[in-house]
Amino acid sequence: MPLTNAQLHLVSRPAPEAVVENFNLVEVPVPELKDGQVLVRHHFMSLDPYMRGRMNDAKSYATPQPLNAVMQGGTAGEVVASKHPAYQVGDKVVGFGGWQDYSVVDAGVPGTMRKVDTTHIPLSAYLGAVGMPGVTAWYGLIKIIQPKAGQTVVVSAASGAVGSAVGQLAKARGCRVVGIAGGAEKCKYVVDELGFDACVDYKAQADAKALYNALKEATPDGVDGCFENVGGPVFEAVLSRMNAFGRVALCGMISGYDGEPIPLKNPQLLLTQRLMIEGFIVSEHMAVWPEALKELGTMVATGKLKYRESVAQGLAAAPEAFLGLLKGRNFGKQIVKLV
Repeated sequence: MPLTNAQLHLVSRPAPEAVVENFNLVEVPVPELKDGQVLVRHHFMSLDPYMRGRMNDAKSYATPQPLNAVMQGGTAGEVVASKHPAYQVGDKVVGFGGWQDYSVVDAGVPGTMRKVDTTHIPLSAYLGAVGMPGVTAWYGLIKIIQPKAGQTVVVSAASGAVGSAVGQLAKARGCRVVGIAGGAEKCKYVVDELGFDACVDYKAQADAKALYNALKEATPDGVDGCFENVGGPVFEAVLSRMNAFGRVALCGMISGYDGEPIPLKNPQLLLTQRLMIEGFIVSEHMAVWPEALKELGTMVATGKLKYRESVAQGLAAAPEAFLGLLKGRNFGKQIVKLV
């Protein structure tokens, strides 16, 4: 009797806000494996902010998510059947299997899947701190901000999967690290657990002036490096604190993921402070992944890089968890547990 595979399809485009009704849960039979293919049972599924942009039928750095097809995304799981000599039943693997219980992978195609060691690193961490979010943090900090000991680095969405790694990597390099997060609980975690020097709760600030003043208090010597995940008023406040020749790694603009433009009120600061701003997509920098993953994996395995996960249970819970991620309801890396 063939296995049944539950899948979540994107069936409509957001207009403009994403809703649960944009997705549909379907069941299909798992196909027979061909030579060179591997069947993976997903244990964990990654939910990430970039997915919201791909739901739009608009020009971007990646092609739009097709309608009436499995929603795309990162997965971590176990090989349950193999017709490829390099993969055995029981191997733990990470890949891009999408929002479904199983995926059939052409294992001979480079980059489709890789084996991981779960002896010292939990499988789910390969979707977060030792996966794409961790490498994103590493690349933006090391290659763009290029921090030096004694400098001040500000990280927005500081309690998230990317931001939390940025701060800890910067602290390891001798920087003063200031986070920006939403809520007292997240800020307490960022300082007490992750070791940031300070954290500004943007939700506790009455207006843009109050946000600026709170950030000014936390950055008495100004800001040398900004790792930006949010945009909007948060980014405006950080720009106003940037030192001359500061560097900005533009990673995300989650405040505008529903399609609304994000105005920049004081673009003259880019000129007067001679700022370097670089947007980046981590998948375009695969050459650095081995170096980044080696450092990240070592730090996680030795307890020097801490992370937190928000776990939704079961495939059907993915749409609500994803919408919550866009609203900042998650705490740390948002994943879905399938097994």
